[in-house]
Amino acid sequence: MESDAIGASRGPRLSGMQKQVLALYRGFLRAARSKSPEDRHRIESFVSAEFRRNSKLVDRKNFLYIEYLLRRGKKLLEQINSPATLRLSSLNLRFCENRKR
Repeated sequence: MESDAIGASRGPRLSGMQKQVLALYRGFLRAARSKSPEDRHRIESFVSAEFRRNSKLVDRKNFLYIEYLLRRGKKLLEQINSPATLRLSSLNLRFCENRKR
């Protein structure tokens, strides 16, 4: 069978934007592994809650707003990965309130 070939995808194909969102999510989880257990838990909880909240509140067809959230997420990830960031208490882990747009 062709579908059993090595590297065959499982499930629906993802759009480019969906791939970017998943890559950002995985990036946050990777960054969390390099932090203290307390900070790791804070990052994982925050990221999980934010991504879940945005998946419910943001219209999937509002590409401009999703791109905006991706840019904000990438900037926050850069801050978390920065050697200058010693403790997460120095970061403001709050995004603005998002409305369904």
